[in-house]
Amino acid sequence: MSVRVLGLSAVVLLVGALVVAEEAKKDEFNVKCLVAGTAAKQDKTAEYKGAKVYFCCDNCKGKFTADAKKFAIPANAQLVSTKQAKQVKCPLSGQAVDAEKTVEVAGVKVAFCCENCQGKVAAAKGDEQKALVFADTPFDKAFEVAKAK
Repeated sequence: MSVRVLGLSAVVLLVGALVVAEEAKKDEFNVKCLVAGTAAKQDKTAEYKGAKVYFCCDNCKGKFTADAKKFAIPANAQLVSTKQAKQVKCPLSGQAVDAEKTVEVAGVKVAFCCENCQGKVAAAKGDEQKALVFADTPFDKAFEVAKAK
């Protein structure tokens, strides 16, 4: 009888641990809506460049799907921050990157090929800096998107 109780206790502990792990996983989702800038939800998504972008509500999702080009810079930045896009080249030159030459842009560490490219992005601020890296042309030059499953 004690074996059954011990077995049942082990199952209860395992189930409890799985529930806690699942809750922790939900808490790890720390993505901002690319339209409103508020906390995004995992179930509010749209397909973009073969991957997923996240929103806080259906209204923001609707604004994005109506005019995705208008939101290209924050959408591309979100693909990188959610690790759905991986940097493979310098966003300015399209050349191989030097891992020592980096600038944090929109919360993402971005590498550049040389001090000139790094300096140009480092000197830019705010929206200008984001556009230098995450506008469609530099993004398409420098990042590869892993297709959503």
